[in-house]
Amino acid sequence: MKFYNREKELEAMEKVRQVAFSVHSQMLVLTGRRRIGKTSLIFTSCENTPTVYLFISRSNETDLCSRFVSEIRQSLNIYVPEFVQFADLFRFLMDLGTRMAYNLVIDEFQEFHYINQEIYSLMQDTWDRYRKQSHVNLIISGSVYTLMNKIFKDSKEPLYGRADSIMKLTPFNTSVLKEIIADHKPDYTPDDLLALYTFTGGVPKYIEQFMDNGCTDMESMIDFMLRPDSSFLTEGQALLIQEFGKKYGNYFSILSAISNGKNTLPEIEALMGETSIGGQLKRLEEDYNLVKKKRPILSKENTQTVRYEVSDLFLRFWFRYFIKYQNYIEIGNLERLADIIKKDYPTFSGLALEMYFRQQLIESKAFANVGAWWQGKNNKEQDEIDIVALYAEENKALVAEVKRQSKNFKPSAFVQKVETLRKKVLFKYDIESRLFSMEDML
Repeated sequence: MKFYNREKELEAMEKVRQVAFSVHSQMLVLTGRRRIGKTSLIFTSCENTPTVYLFISRSNETDLCSRFVSEIRQSLNIYVPEFVQFADLFRFLMDLGTRMAYNLVIDEFQEFHYINQEIYSLMQDTWDRYRKQSHVNLIISGSVYTLMNKIFKDSKEPLYGRADSIMKLTPFNTSVLKEIIADHKPDYTPDDLLALYTFTGGVPKYIEQFMDNGCTDMESMIDFMLRPDSSFLTEGQALLIQEFGKKYGNYFSILSAISNGKNTLPEIEALMGETSIGGQLKRLEEDYNLVKKKRPILSKENTQTVRYEVSDLFLRFWFRYFIKYQNYIEIGNLERLADIIKKDYPTFSGLALEMYFRQQLIESKAFANVGAWWQGKNNKEQDEIDIVALYAEENKALVAEVKRQSKNFKPSAFVQKVETLRKKVLFKYDIESRLFSMEDML
């Protein structure tokens, strides 16, 4: 699959490199979840300029240095002495930057935490000494969000405040998804686009795997994910163990509960044997960015009417099916699991469709706030509205119901819900009502 999007990121990275090459060294930190396309973006940004790429695998420091020496010799065609400590090698590279301008990429930088944590303070000393007199465009990348955040944003850490730019890579937006699927299937249907969004959440690597293998509809995507050799079967586990380490059990249970519709604190705690999970939910939301706390739009911060949502669409899918039906995977009955997913897909993709339209409204930049509204702890359907969006510059609101098929829309029931919303919350707003269905995706 060709390289898509990221024009703003590439422009920002080019500006940083220009400063590094013409004024003095710059440090750019690039974060984002696994498979989000950080390495592809880095290589694209560094095209046609001298570049050293160092990938940090969790291994012996001396062995790493040996491999890095070979990589530097080959990349820059220069003599490099042997090193056994990365701090000494980094000092050599920064000194080299006093004589030539080049890109230095250190990928999966957080792995030094497990190899030798002293490296960070030694790098800080070298960076402070050489930064002003050298011309190194240092790009540091990492997939473990919590560790990268700690390394560069915790005031107690040696590299705190050293990054000139910190860029977090996010999934592709809805317009890029349309562009990609149109390139691979010009006659794509709304359901094809919804399936791509539902299963990937806009994560580039998953999209690339589907497109490169000709999977452009719901059934072929599911069949591809459920091949015996599919990386999708273990992807969620690999992604989360990378973040949580060995203490992932309760986090897995919480994410699984939310993905299967248990989205209030009492519901989740009941499912986990009345165990108190408030602290873990807070960490999932604030530290790991895997869960979002949702309140009815315009409600107060301390309202008890709170729901939780798994913010990563792929993980939501993975927990809903690959964890829930792990027994089918273990005994190799993948055909049965594929059948379950396909039959459940119209129901499961309904929430993804709501999220798609909310995301599209956010991307339009026309709104100050986009969310949903409900009242009461029982979440009765007649007291809930899928989308409420407040315009940015006027007292006007867009209120919408989302249905996969417009024939399922009940106008009279929706009018009653809008009136309830008007009386309860939007009494100062002009309300625009509409229906969103799959036809509106195109």
